[in-house]
Amino acid sequence: MKKYNILPADTYVVVNKSIINEEDRKILTMLYQPIIGPLPIMLYFSLWSDLDKTEIISNEYTHHHLVTNMHMTLDEIVESRRKLEAIGLLKTFYKEENINNYIYQLFSPINAHDFFNHPILNVVLYNNLGKKEYEKLKSYFKMPRINTSSYEDITASFSSVFTSVPLTSYDILNDDIRKKNILKLNIDSNFDFEFLIESLPNTLDKNKIFTKEIKELIIELSYLYDLDVIKIKDILPTCLNERGTINKEELRKNCRNYYQFDNRGLLPSVVYNQQPEYLKEPTGDTSKRAKMIYTFETIRPYELLKSKNNGAEPTARDLKLAEDLIINYSLKPGVANVLIDYILKTNNNKLTRSLAETIAGQWQRLKIETVSDAMSQAEKEHKKYRKNKQTTSSNTKRKVIKEEKIPEWFNKEIKKQEVTKEAQEEMQNLLKEYR
Repeated sequence: MKKYNILPADTYVVVNKSIINEEDRKILTMLYQPIIGPLPIMLYFSLWSDLDKTEIISNEYTHHHLVTNMHMTLDEIVESRRKLEAIGLLKTFYKEENINNYIYQLFSPINAHDFFNHPILNVVLYNNLGKKEYEKLKSYFKMPRINTSSYEDITASFSSVFTSVPLTSYDILNDDIRKKNILKLNIDSNFDFEFLIESLPNTLDKNKIFTKEIKELIIELSYLYDLDVIKIKDILPTCLNERGTINKEELRKNCRNYYQFDNRGLLPSVVYNQQPEYLKEPTGDTSKRAKMIYTFETIRPYELLKSKNNGAEPTARDLKLAEDLIINYSLKPGVANVLIDYILKTNNNKLTRSLAETIAGQWQRLKIETVSDAMSQAEKEHKKYRKNKQTTSSNTKRKVIKEEKIPEWFNKEIKKQEVTKEAQEEMQNLLKEYR
């Protein structure tokens, strides 16, 4: 993935591609903020405020303007911008020159009704808030129901008030009139629709079934519930209605049920995510340390916690802490794995929230994103801790005899040790602890 390094002197222009109103402000803070956090929402509002009086286009600004106005670093602005892009609120265009130029296109958030019926956003919001807060928030946006059965509908019709007039020869074109525009979530997917279509019975009208809207919904659901084409193939026939088309609500419900059946009733969460591909180490290194890095990169925090529980389900408290490390402290899943493993190994198998949050806060400020950097930082901090502890023991004339437990990957020798055929079995046993 190509990276674009923003400099303070780089310029930007904000273009409003939609109609944004005060109701959108509520939706952004109440529905979007629990998912992407406060900083991206602040950036959205700041770009919105840069627009001119007609709220269409802004003057040209430098990114130094954003840094000083928002009291954020450029890295924080870029990270916030990426979250806005990912959730469909912003599109970014880049032009490389002596002073690079950016165009930021603002889009409206979806309305509350569509948000609570969205196959991805609704589930993520529920997971982040919990049932009690989610229900409270949902009730805020509910329309009151008034019984009108004893009333007579006396609303005037258009034709009873207005009369038709002859058409003029003037062609009225309304293509350029402003309207409310909403971006759809852009999900990178290699879903094999060709295989899916071919695998269904020929008696079905496949052109009628696989509309553009249904294909987009399948991509979203397959991403959210980690369903491959084989699983979707099994689910689709249960969602066909009498007209031979897909019932969208049935498709959502059946995909959710399929996932929950395989995951003991749980809904998707970030603790089931892996380290992003672009932050993984290159393959080829056969040392034990490289194998440990590979393990932390490829397992999910949920799987790590489960392995630490000897195969039993992690507690809700531990899962919530792992989720908070990823969401609230922006730790990558692989980095969260290292932190969890480090605390459990050095803290008598207790996953203490205060300690985890202290370390997570430090790693967030240090911008640690790779497993290798996280392991090195943990080793560095532990050395400092042991040195201070030894100094304290010496000053108080006490000798600490108890052997301290540390993670296996603290051993510097494993950086050089090759995994020979004779050591393969030993290495597999070592990795089993994390599988």
